[in-house]
Amino acid sequence: MTSTDMVQLWSVSRVYGSGDQAVAAALDDVTTGFAPGTFTAVMGPSGSGKSTLLHCAAGLDRPSDGKVVIDGTDLGTLTENELTLLRRARVGFVFQSFNLVASLTAEQNVALPLRLAGRRPGVEEVRAALAEVGLAERARHRPSELSGGQQQRVAIARALVTKPAPAPCPRRRVCGGTRRSATRPPSRLHVVARDGGAVADRALGPQAPLPGRPSASGVTLARRERRNSPRAELGYIGPF
Repeated sequence: MTSTDMVQLWSVSRVYGSGDQAVAAALDDVTTGFAPGTFTAVMGPSGSGKSTLLHCAAGLDRPSDGKVVIDGTDLGTLTENELTLLRRARVGFVFQSFNLVASLTAEQNVALPLRLAGRRPGVEEVRAALAEVGLAERARHRPSELSGGQQQRVAIARALVTKPAPAPCPRRRVCGGTRRSATRPPSRLHVVARDGGAVADRALGPQAPLPGRPSASGVTLARRERRNSPRAELGYIGPF
């Protein structure tokens, strides 16, 4: 990890329960970082802590110990309201079930995070996000009129339209449009995959164990770097 990493985890541990009810640590003293312009797969067997790592790194869950920093902001110093505002402005999520609003069209779903942030989204801005994932001609279709893959791409466009710091894609799949977006300024995307072998061989680079104590030894990281952007916003793709 370096001082230029956009997302930094310092000695992060996450234990569920307390006292006699405490269970084994999902994360145990993990220190790692994600740099601008990188595309990262987090891989490991079920129960190894992949989702917990993502939840803590994105501010969806607070670690039991340690520190998480996004773009220079220590998440541990934020109130719940401040953390919500940071996630809305700086983190883009692609949920495993996509979570599209059934009554809204594709372009309305993409515009939704901008409206929630109090912005009036421009038509061109929204259409450009859909075009980036190859759905410019499906802008007025509702989720029920789209295939599963097209719904996934709408969710990706929705995650990226705010130009987030981190951006989260369903596991088991790496969308070509998503991978292309990771290499274009100013985005950075982190990908989580349950079955990482094919993902790492096809999309990423060498694998390395997740830094931490033995409880985290089942998790590996594979990265492909595209340091072609001086800006340090994230894209973060993972299962939720």
